[in-house]
Amino acid sequence: MTNHLHAHHVAGLAPGPKLIVLGAVHGNETCGTRAIERVLDDLDRNLWRIERGALTLVPVTNALAYARRTRVGDRNLNRRLLPSDSPRDNEDRIANLLCPWLAAHDVLLDLHSFRSGGQPFVMRGPADNDGPLEPFAHAAAEGRLAAHLGPTRIVEGWMSAYAQGAARRRARGELEDGDPSYGVGTTEYMRRCGGYAVTLECGRHDDPAASDVGYRAIRQAVALLGLAELPLQPPAPAFERLRLTEVIDRMNEGDHFAREWNSFDAVCAGDLIGRRHDGTAVRAERDGRIVFPDPGATAGHEWFYFAEPSGRPL
Repeated sequence: MTNHLHAHHVAGLAPGPKLIVLGAVHGNETCGTRAIERVLDDLDRNLWRIERGALTLVPVTNALAYARRTRVGDRNLNRRLLPSDSPRDNEDRIANLLCPWLAAHDVLLDLHSFRSGGQPFVMRGPADNDGPLEPFAHAAAEGRLAAHLGPTRIVEGWMSAYAQGAARRRARGELEDGDPSYGVGTTEYMRRCGGYAVTLECGRHDDPAASDVGYRAIRQAVALLGLAELPLQPPAPAFERLRLTEVIDRMNEGDHFAREWNSFDAVCAGDLIGRRHDGTAVRAERDGRIVFPDPGATAGHEWFYFAEPSGRPL
């Protein structure tokens, strides 16, 4: 069945924070589903119990995409995640259920995986600010959560990089994708509701170890928030901190990469990244990293992101 949204909610008798964990926001990213299933098995076997606050587990957030084993159902659920008075597609209908659930919680852990090789990483939000794009007031708590999940690569800057790309799309007349709200996904919506959130990219889609990364992260989040009597492992001694600074769109189906890129491959200023359909070279303007390269991106959508070191403390 694909016409439902199924959640498991466990509440402790003592007050505490409310944590929600999502799996399969993208239907071909199943490590979060497997990790949540392991946690549910732990709870069923009474290996540990929620004693304070609440834990909500959503193994499959996009059932239609999950049934098809595709990234999306009708569109990307993790873009333009907003309630709608006139839902037009599968993802709009999911958002009308999911958004109130997010708003009812304090913390979100969203479990994902990626197509190319590379190590797991955590996506965090902005520093505390009262600006118009993504005002926020829980950066310290969010950073502490990110530090305890396990991976040592921390990435930030999604909304600001996306907003720059959205402005270019608007200038090209692509109004829907040119709306900065199109960059709002689960974590951005959670922050808009006054909570905090991180996305954990657990590993490659087909890596069986990715679900282990997700399972450990759920336990760490539960322990950090004090929902259960679980041991809390300390953070790593050092982290690699990166900031997304730019998104480059694929403009034509003939645009192609110069080589097969993995996320976080390093490039130096002047390195050839790819070519446009007319042969124009796309080169790195400065030293940095290639992130989220998508050789199958449709014209007018994100082809790759560019990241540079971040000096912001964790």
